[in-house]
Amino acid sequence: MRKIRIIKHKKKPSANSTQPVQNAPQKNAKKKHTILKIILVLLVVWWFNNFTLKVVDLELKSPKITADVKLAVISDLHVDCGGVSCDSIVDTVVEENPDAVLILGDMFSSLSTKESRKEPVEMTKNLVEQGFAVYFITGDHDCDDKDYVESMKSLGAHCMNYAEETFGINGVKIHLMGIDNVYYSDTFSVSNAFVNYPDSYNILLAHIPNYDSFAQFGADLTICGDTHGNMAQLPFGGGSFYDPATHMWMPQLRFPDMKIYDKGYFEYDGGGMFISAGIGLSPLPVRFNNRPEVDIIELKPSQE
Repeated sequence: MRKIRIIKHKKKPSANSTQPVQNAPQKNAKKKHTILKIILVLLVVWWFNNFTLKVVDLELKSPKITADVKLAVISDLHVDCGGVSCDSIVDTVVEENPDAVLILGDMFSSLSTKESRKEPVEMTKNLVEQGFAVYFITGDHDCDDKDYVESMKSLGAHCMNYAEETFGINGVKIHLMGIDNVYYSDTFSVSNAFVNYPDSYNILLAHIPNYDSFAQFGADLTICGDTHGNMAQLPFGGGSFYDPATHMWMPQLRFPDMKIYDKGYFEYDGGGMFISAGIGLSPLPVRFNNRPEVDIIELKPSQE
C-alpha cells in the first residue's frame, strides 16, 4: 500500500508581523536605558538640592535705619554630615560683602569628632581675617563644647549667648542680643533678660524659634535657625512635606491658613522673626526644594 507523506510548509512572516522573541532584547535594553536616565536625573536633582549653596535675600525697612546695613546669616552647618564646604560659605560671604556676619549655632553635631569641630572655627578665622565682624550663638548641638566657644572668642568673634552689645554700622545704632535656646522653657522670659532700646534697631539672635515668646518681646528683628526648613518642601509654595512641630504631613497644603514656623519671615507687631533654613544635611541628605542657604538681610531706611 502506498504511503502518502504530507509536508507542511512554514509560512514566511509578512512585513507587518511581529517577532516578539527577537525584539525582546531590544525592548529590554530600551527599558534599562530609560530607567538609567531617570535614575541619573534623580541623582542630579538630589545633588543640586543638597550640595549646592544659594543666597536668600531679605529686605526690611525701618525708620530706625538711616543708612543701608547688610547682614549675612550662617546657621546649622552640621559640618560632619557632609554638604557644602566651609570654603564655599566663605567665598559666598566675601562676594556678598556684608557689614557683619551672624552665626546661629549648630555648626557641628553633638557626635562630631574633634577634627570636624575645628572646621567652623577655621571658617570663622577666614571670615575675621577678611575683615568681617562676626557675632555668634551656640545651638543645642554645639552648646556644651567650651573649647569651641573659647576658640571662636580667641579669633575675635563675639559670643552672644545671653549677652548683648550696642554698636554702630554705617551710622546706624544696632542693639544686638543673643540666646542659644538650649535651656529654653516656659519659665524663661526674654523680657527678663533683655530690654529693647527705643533709640536703636534691636536684633535678637535665638537658635530655636519661638514665635509667641519673641513676638511678645518685640525686638525689631529676631533671627533664628534650628528647623533646617523642615528639610523637604513641596513645590509651588506648598510648604513642608512634614512638620515635626505639629507632627503633621503637608500641613500648609491641607490647612493654608496654618502658620508653620519652618523658614522665612514672619511679622509680628513692631517687627518680625526670620528663620534660616540653614546649610547642613542633618540628620540625612534629604533636602528638596530647600537648598542650603546663606541669608543676606538688608536693612534699609524708611520714612514711615
